[in-house]
Amino acid sequence: METTENLAQREKAKSFAVIPSLNKTVNYEFTIIVPVFNEQDNMPALEEKLSAFVSESLLDSCVLFVNDCSTDQSLQRIVEICGRQEHFCYLSFEENVGLSAALKAGIEATQSTFVGYIDADLQTAPEDFNLLIPYLHEYEMVMGIRANRKDCFVKNASSKIANGFRRMMTNDGVSDTGCPLKIMRSDYAKRIPLFNGMHRFLPALIQLQNGKVKQVPVRHFPRVAGQSKYNLRNRLVGPFIDCFAYRWMKSRYINYQITENNIDL
Repeated sequence: METTENLAQREKAKSFAVIPSLNKTVNYEFTIIVPVFNEQDNMPALEEKLSAFVSESLLDSCVLFVNDCSTDQSLQRIVEICGRQEHFCYLSFEENVGLSAALKAGIEATQSTFVGYIDADLQTAPEDFNLLIPYLHEYEMVMGIRANRKDCFVKNASSKIANGFRRMMTNDGVSDTGCPLKIMRSDYAKRIPLFNGMHRFLPALIQLQNGKVKQVPVRHFPRVAGQSKYNLRNRLVGPFIDCFAYRWMKSRYINYQITENNIDL
């Protein structure tokens, strides 16, 4: 028979137990993560285009903004948008931690079957997600390839160099990992490890789990508002260093699949 002290200890332990909480993304098939850092001028167009896509998506979809501690009015505008758009929600960071962390936080928060990603600069079109969705029954990740890129010569050239070096180092066969239009199975996405530069290796990190990746051409547009967060240094130097980090991690990566459990309530 349990003593009063044992019962009290057991109740105290229960109070500290981590119980998974449901959020609104559980009601959807597909969650679109939109990392935002100082994109206040793009927010009206983002709302318009994402809202239009949600109404015509081939999957029941919602939008999850992740505010990376913007210093402009981006957060205020996100809050206003989510207040009037039923299928929109947001997270906001206490400090600026970067794109990879914003993506990982969004992935961890997502409880839909599929999770996607698009940049707030709208250089890719949300409606092109519908070009990727039909392949999700065959592939664990479907991603865009930017056709007829509208970037300047320096940006295009540095991107080609970085993509070529990364492809050689990872052997992932992906021609344009920088295209910010991707959809993944959420269970695979949640097993992706977080590190600076993670967003450049999403296809390779899915392949480490024996997942299959499909590439589909999508449209590309010039940036019409806001400023790019990338320069020659963080487009070339950082990715080169990250490739060696990925090679080290790949040699030590442990892959497993659970076939049976009784942990669920």
